[in-house]
Amino acid sequence: MKTLKELMELCRIPGVSGREEKVREKIIEMTHGYNHEIDALGNLIVEVGEGDPIMIMAHMDEIGFFISNIRNDGKLVIRKIGGISDELLPGRHVDVITSAGRIDGVIGSVPPHLQKDGLSFEPVVDVGSNSLSEVMEMGIKVFDFVVFKKHESFLNDRFVSVRSLDDRAGCYALVETLKRINPKKHVIFAWTVQEEIGLKGSKALSERYKPSKVYAIDAFACCSNMNDNVKPGLGPVLRMIDNSAVASFEEMNHLLQIAQSAHLPLQVGVTGGGTDGSVFIEKGFKMVPITFALKYMHSEVEMMSLSDLENLIKLLVTIIEEN
Repeated sequence: MKTLKELMELCRIPGVSGREEKVREKIIEMTHGYNHEIDALGNLIVEVGEGDPIMIMAHMDEIGFFISNIRNDGKLVIRKIGGISDELLPGRHVDVITSAGRIDGVIGSVPPHLQKDGLSFEPVVDVGSNSLSEVMEMGIKVFDFVVFKKHESFLNDRFVSVRSLDDRAGCYALVETLKRINPKKHVIFAWTVQEEIGLKGSKALSERYKPSKVYAIDAFACCSNMNDNVKPGLGPVLRMIDNSAVASFEEMNHLLQIAQSAHLPLQVGVTGGGTDGSVFIEKGFKMVPITFALKYMHSEVEMMSLSDLENLIKLLVTIIEEN
């Protein structure tokens, strides 16, 4: 399946906040033939058409770690980048990303046999080295970064599970939408940086552009008591309230009408967190996040429906043609 293959190619690429360059290179490759711009912060921008612009955006970065120190015993001290629960750390396989490539590593755990001995868990990466000099010989340096090793599962012929669907699925949706539209209208496609640490890329774009409407394409943390009405497989989700913004009620109704006319499924929900779109509200622009329901967000087993992704792309194409 083309969608699954290309989505997995994007998800496999390591790219924590501030180090999105390999993700950006892949998106440029996937959108060959368009005029690309990379701003000073690293946002990737493609503009098509003319007239009053609308903006569609998705973030390239993922949660992970930077190496903040290398100890004399060869262990790598790491700093969390983005929202990572401490309970996810013990007993994990990781990839250490250096200038020369990937190096296998693990975050250890305290075995039950030794827990009574007072041994405490340390959030450090073990790359099989016993000394600082050995780590240096491996080509690992401070400020190299670390991501959870990615394992892909395809569940019940409908759901895909892999680390970094947030927001590589959104990035893929933008790529496919760009390819499918007839660019008669002015549309700004933006793949942003540093969303996971405070929407930094989007803030830079909001100082430069004045779109009539903004659609942030991101994940929707679902399946909690707050929003068990929203479920993967029932269509994209208008993320109307989260911790960062209340989206445009007027535009919500407009999008619901578009989806109904096009016979496309569309859900409405409330969740936590925030999206790149919220900073545009602060500038006075209409904004609605158009998202995909995601189970187990910010874990190694993020899970979404492939039909939701296809319907999200169809909806974005329809919206561009209707606006």
